[in-house]
Amino acid sequence: MTGFALASQIMLWIAVGVLGVLVMALARQVGVLHERIAPAGALTLHQKVSVGDKGPEMELTALDGQPVRIGGVRQGRSQLLFFLSPDCPICKTLMPVLRSAARAEAHWVDTVLASDGEESEHRRLVMKQDLAGIPYVLSEALGRSLGVSKLPYAVLIDEQGKIASLGLINNREHLESLFEAKERGVASIQQFLAGA
Repeated sequence: MTGFALASQIMLWIAVGVLGVLVMALARQVGVLHERIAPAGALTLHQKVSVGDKGPEMELTALDGQPVRIGGVRQGRSQLLFFLSPDCPICKTLMPVLRSAARAEAHWVDTVLASDGEESEHRRLVMKQDLAGIPYVLSEALGRSLGVSKLPYAVLIDEQGKIASLGLINNREHLESLFEAKERGVASIQQFLAGA
């Protein structure tokens, strides 16, 4: 019985040692995969405008009747144009993220919601999603001038009226990647990671 117990103890310790080596190998592989998987930034879909191009300059009227100046030189302030639609389910799920980002970044960026279509639908969206504090403009010309083809889409215009970053926005990470790209002076997070 003692010989059997000793043999089983030896076998168990060997099994524990083998499992320890396997866990260390897996941990190393997870680390390698983590380095290879880069953060996903906003996806740019078109070539109508590029980062560094002069953005559109327009005077529009928001749904609440207030004038909204799009683009142009803005003393120390950038402008985030967020394109959405009342019948876009992803747009609706992003509204809390957008409200949060608009508050968090209010010290340097002015957020403007943009769309086109029937005004009554947009007014209902403003009420349902509690968007009353964010200017909301309806202008097909604005979307066309920036080549917006899919929603939700965002364009960040810098203080000099130039396009700092732009892309399709599907989550908080995509939205924040626009701010990060501007801060780092690159067209996109992917470009920054390729250069690093």
